Amino acid sequence: MGIVKKDALRTTLISYSGLVLGYINKAFLFIIFLTTVEIGLVNLLTTTGLLFAQLSNLGSIYVTWRFFPFFRNEAKKHYGFLLFNVLIVCFGILLCTVLFWLFKVEIGAYFQDKSPLFNRYAWWVIPVGVGNVLFMLFENHMRGMFKNILPVFLQDIGLRVVTTILLVVYALNYISFEVFLTVLMVSNMLPALVLMGYLIYHQELHYSLKHITIPKRFRKIILSFSLFSYVNTLATMVVVTMDAVMIGGMIGLAATGIYTTMVQVTSAMLIPFRAMTRVSSPIVAKLWKEKNMKGLQEIYQKSSGAGLFIGLLSFLGLWLPVHELFSFLKPEFNAGIPVLFFLLLGRVVDMYCGLNGIIFATSRKYKYDLLFTVFLCAGIYALNRLLIPRYGIAGVGFATGFIFVFYNVARSIYIYWAYRLNPFHWGHTKPLMVFLGVLAIYYITSYFFPFYSESTTIYKLLRIGCIEALVLGGFVLPVLRFNLEPETAGYARSFIQTIKKKYLKL
Repeated sequence: MGIVKKDALRTTLISYSGLVLGYINKAFLFIIFLTTVEIGLVNLLTTTGLLFAQLSNLGSIYVTWRFFPFFRNEAKKHYGFLLFNVLIVCFGILLCTVLFWLFKVEIGAYFQDKSPLFNRYAWWVIPVGVGNVLFMLFENHMRGMFKNILPVFLQDIGLRVVTTILLVVYALNYISFEVFLTVLMVSNMLPALVLMGYLIYHQELHYSLKHITIPKRFRKIILSFSLFSYVNTLATMVVVTMDAVMIGGMIGLAATGIYTTMVQVTSAMLIPFRAMTRVSSPIVAKLWKEKNMKGLQEIYQKSSGAGLFIGLLSFLGLWLPVHELFSFLKPEFNAGIPVLFFLLLGRVVDMYCGLNGIIFATSRKYKYDLLFTVFLCAGIYALNRLLIPRYGIAGVGFATGFIFVFYNVARSIYIYWAYRLNPFHWGHTKPLMVFLGVLAIYYITSYFFPFYSESTTIYKLLRIGCIEALVLGGFVLPVLRFNLEPETAGYARSFIQTIKKKYLKL
């Protein structure tokens, strides 16, 4: 876990810096300067662009995770592995662009009643998708090289700085919404272009097909793995985009804007966990190659414990002051409170199950993961169709949270049955008990000192400060001080020691 700790720390710091920018953009500037319809339009275009990216990657993402350790050889230029995947992705982009134009009438008809504005700008899905799929491909290759910093910086800092500048310029009436949207969509291609330049400069990406020297036998294996991984990852991405698309078609862009804002708020809790998985994915593939089951068990269980701590901390930090935080937003955003609750629960379980997705995807039984993902898609679709007419976006939040809990638990059980790899440990109940204690203290205190929405801004900020102090003093400090989650506690001690030596000279 040494490499994981070192790079995860750096990527987490960058990601949290990006998180601050993201919150400034999404939780303040977007809400202040854009209407809920405009927020819904921007987020729906971005979400469907991600779906386009997943459609066009043709399984190349998991291929890099699974097989790059076998072909990593600088002397032989990695057998042209990256160029081979670039060609696959280019074919996927061409195919999906053709399909998009062939079905543009049907797509338009779906959104015409509730979200007609989307049809006017729908073609922006293509450049957004192209930028994202190329970025995913190059980022995963750099993960395999254990170079995680630049991609994280570009995605979490670079794009958000551009968004902040655009929002400020738009707020000052220097540009129209049309220009704002155009530049924002085009900016999605910048990280991919920068990574492409980096890889070409370092001679990782070549133009000549002669550099592709992967043996034909391995090409067949890669393409077979790519096919199953493609369907599986596609289904996963469909889950992510299905909610926004169904809300846009069945309710409208305003509801889409509220729901997607809640999704982006909960994504904050995933930042440190994603930093860990970014670094862990090539290590997991390497451990499978070495048939090191003990190492897999160790990294699986440690990531689960760290994921539980991060999830519980994030839940407390976001949910306990929810009424205070939402009091600063437009009244229509109150409809997102139940959505936030269900999504937070789903995220906690998702992180607690640790690296089950990566372990499954890089194992020999990767094909069986498709069954779980198909169930995930079918379950969310069926529940959305049932609950949206009755409960609106709250029903979507419940459906997504519930299905994610069931999906992760079922997948973890199968991995244990197949490989005897278990992410759970009785020690994990210790931070969970502390979490429940903090919840009890908060709700007992709130009974005697309830929140009043008509209170002054200073009062609201003081309440938020007190709640976060309770989370810090009642959850974080006991868990770290008494080593209730050893991996996170060790990580924190290493970080503090590094700060003391490098900056405080202690």
